[in-house]
Order: sequence, then structure tokens, then C-alpha cells
Amino acid sequence: MTALKKYQRLEASGLWRERPGAQARDVIVGLREATLVLSDPRSEAPLTQWSLPATQRMNPGQMPARFAPGLDAGEEVEIDDTEMITALETVHRSIERRKPRPGRLRGVLTATFVLTVAAVALFWLPGQMKSYAARMLPAPTRVDLGALALADIARLTGQPCKSVPGRRAAAALAERLFPEAPPRIEVLRDALPAPAHLPGDVLLLPAGLIEAADSPDVIAGHLLIERLRSEAADPVRPLLDHMGIGATLRLLTSGAAPAEAAKGYGEAFLARAPAPEPTADLQRAAFETAQVSSALYGQAMRGTSAAAETLISDDPFALGAPLRVMSDESWLEFQAICSE
Repeated sequence: MTALKKYQRLEASGLWRERPGAQARDVIVGLREATLVLSDPRSEAPLTQWSLPATQRMNPGQMPARFAPGLDAGEEVEIDDTEMITALETVHRSIERRKPRPGRLRGVLTATFVLTVAAVALFWLPGQMKSYAARMLPAPTRVDLGALALADIARLTGQPCKSVPGRRAAAALAERLFPEAPPRIEVLRDALPAPAHLPGDVLLLPAGLIEAADSPDVIAGHLLIERLRSEAADPVRPLLDHMGIGATLRLLTSGAAPAEAAKGYGEAFLARAPAPEPTADLQRAAFETAQVSSALYGQAMRGTSAAAETLISDDPFALGAPLRVMSDESWLEFQAICSE
């Protein structure tokens, strides 16, 4: 209902001018459900009827109050009855509150759209772009990214060990364990707490781990497990996150990342927690595929690996000899890879 219930059927006297300059005449002003009716006080015959939503006060704050059925209507009525004036203004405010606000709605919709676009650009788009880049990068670009990352890590660990016989033994070990796609094995002198991996199929080993190992089977186990970790989560994604959206865009458009893109990655890489350990079943399958005994690695990992006991008790070669991992000579050369 347009008129508030307490004011329905309210009436008051007023002076009505049908047009500008016309003589004013007495009328009865009647407030109805959706209209304002002006009637002859003697015959009670309606003289005119105004729409309440269109009725406007022409002199706010002044008396007698002047109302018109629109700003350019020409006719108007003067009312000095305070109750009727209050009623008309109350009804007018009620009507105004109920009117749709297209401008406000448009503003809200525009603001919502802008905020949505900003949120997409700020949060969703960079992640999607990095995911797309990670999927689309060719192998040579991944190798280049791995080299960039390794160069920055080497600031903290020292340059990869480069004894010629040792590197030759490392290449032979990669061929032995992964004949279909041999990784690049790099041994770092300091700061690397555990085996790790980089884009471009680079497997990293701490020099101290090799020097302390009782047999090449233990090192083979570390490499097998680290390869599983690299396959579970693409190592290029953390590097792209570090490089940022600008360098990632350049990488997508030109195929090369800026030389300084990996600056500072070494600190983040070395501080990062190791990736989750693969399941015991995956580890055992990796040993079986590579034809390496899992028992020696399991014994070395007792207390630090949840799969250690399984690898000892379920060694796929417990009843038959596996292929030899390395010759004694190659193993000694590999252990001395950091001698130069």
C-alpha cells in the first residue's frame, strides 16, 4: 500500500490553483491509498486527482506548504494543516525508499565487476599462467631453467664437484638406474641437507652423503626415491613462482628467462622442506624396475623413512641377485668426485 495505514482517509482544507496565475479556490485535500484527491468543499465533487508518488513539495521548510503533482505541473495546492503536511512528507519518504536505484545498482555492479577482474588478475591469472607455462615448456627450456637455478644455489653450496673420473662414474650411474631417460647427477659440497632435484631432470646429492655411504646401493636408493619425488610434483613450478609473473611472461613469449630471474632462489630452495616421501609400494617398484636391492637402502634409512622396514622385508631381490650397481673402481671414483 502506498499511503501509510495511519494516514489513510486523512483530510484537510487547502487552496488550489488550477494553473499559474489562476484564482485560488478552497478545496478539501483527501489522502487516499495511492492518490491525493482535491474536492469541492460544498458539493464534495472531485476536482482533480494526483498520484502520490508524483506529488512534490515545492517550498520545503516554508509555510503554508505548497504541493504540486510534479515539478512542471502548473497547478498546486497550499496546505497549512501540519498533520496533513507531515502525512504527505512521510508518505513521500516511504515511496522514495521503495524506489529502485538504478544508478546505485549500476555502481554496485560496476564495483563488483572491477573487484572481480582485479581479483582474477591478482590471484587467479598469475597462477594459471604459471601452470600453463609449466605444462608448455619444452625440455631444452627446462634444462636452461635448471642451470639458472643451480647457478644461484651454487652461491651457497659451492660449485658442483667436477672430478673427471667422478663425473664419468656419475653419468654411468645415471645410465644404469634410468636407462630410458638418464638424469644429470650433480654433487654439491656444502649446505645441501638431503638429496633434491631441479628442472631439467637434475638430481642433486650432498657430498657428505656419498662419502658416508657403505655401498653404491644406498646412493642408488636415494637417487631412485628423489626421481619419484620429481615426478610427483613438477620442479619447475616453484622456480616460476620465485621468478614472478613478469619473467614467466617473458619466458612464454621469448623462450628464455632473464639471467637474473633466479636471483635469490638458492636461499628459498635450501630452506624448503623436503617433498613428501613416496609410498612404500612406489619405492619398492622403483627398486624392482632398476634391478637394485632395496634392503641396503632400507637399513641405511631406518629411523628416518616410514618405508624402511618394508624395503628391508620386501626386497624384490631377496631370493635372487640383482644387477650390480657400480664396479668397485667406479664407486671409488664417484666417492672422490669432490677431490678436485
